[in-house]
Amino acid sequence: MAGIDRRTGQVIDNLTSAYQGVEVTLSTRLGSRIMRREFGGGVAELLGRAMTPALFEAFRQLIGTAIDLWEPRFRVRKISLSGSVEQIRAGRAGMIFEVDYRPRGHLGDFTVERVVSFPLIFRAGGVEVMA
Repeated sequence: MAGIDRRTGQVIDNLTSAYQGVEVTLSTRLGSRIMRREFGGGVAELLGRAMTPALFEAFRQLIGTAIDLWEPRFRVRKISLSGSVEQIRAGRAGMIFEVDYRPRGHLGDFTVERVVSFPLIFRAGGVEVMA
């Protein structure tokens, strides 16, 4: 299956479309979609706070739940913190995701094709998957 890139309008492959789905989900604030108020990641509300172990766990839980709920082509296995001690202290830590990739998950076939890992970056304009 192919999709359409939301920025360029170009045709993209299924895995890239799933990455894009993660970006859209996590950059959407809960309650911002009129006909689907429950859609979103819930992480935008936590951005800008001092990084603490409890906040990091809240991020991990919210992001993992949002991906599992709204992107059926992925099932989260692990979310790891990346960055040096100084970056983490400064609040610029990154996250690396390990997920089961199920290319036909949106069609109800949850057969795992492979495990993929990708980093996620939070930017002013939203979230970006660095695949």
